[in-house]
Amino acid sequence: MNKENKIKLQALIEKVADEQDLEIYGLNIQTNQNPIVIEITIRKTNGDDISLDDCALFSAPASDKIEKSNLLNCSYVLEISSQGVSDELTSERDFKTFKGFPVNVELNQKNSKIKFLNGLLYEKSNDYLAINIKGRIKKIPLDEVLKISLCTLKD
Repeated sequence: MNKENKIKLQALIEKVADEQDLEIYGLNIQTNQNPIVIEITIRKTNGDDISLDDCALFSAPASDKIEKSNLLNCSYVLEISSQGVSDELTSERDFKTFKGFPVNVELNQKNSKIKFLNGLLYEKSNDYLAINIKGRIKKIPLDEVLKISLCTLKD
């Protein structure tokens, strides 16, 4: 599949997603498979979880649009899935759910050699992230935080 057809296919699939209040999180076309495999990862625009029913309800119209577009002149397998659970914490819901869990905080500190901190997630406010490092609460300004991920603590 050439790049132009892939772009057209993505635009087509995004239209189907928009109609169902979904967005395309990922599109992967495995042309080395026979038949080729089109993997579409979806997520809800409101941040809610994707169910198996959501995937099934997206599959039929997406397949129909692909068939009618004539972008593919070969057989294919269409796989629809959710983005799954990410290790990265981004939403307020994530911070409430994983309070007390071990996290790795990647820092963007210009005046420090520290790039990462590990500890237990304690609190997140509008201004700072607080983690418990061996019994001491460390408050990190949010503008110094690049990424917060679940991890396993090492002694």
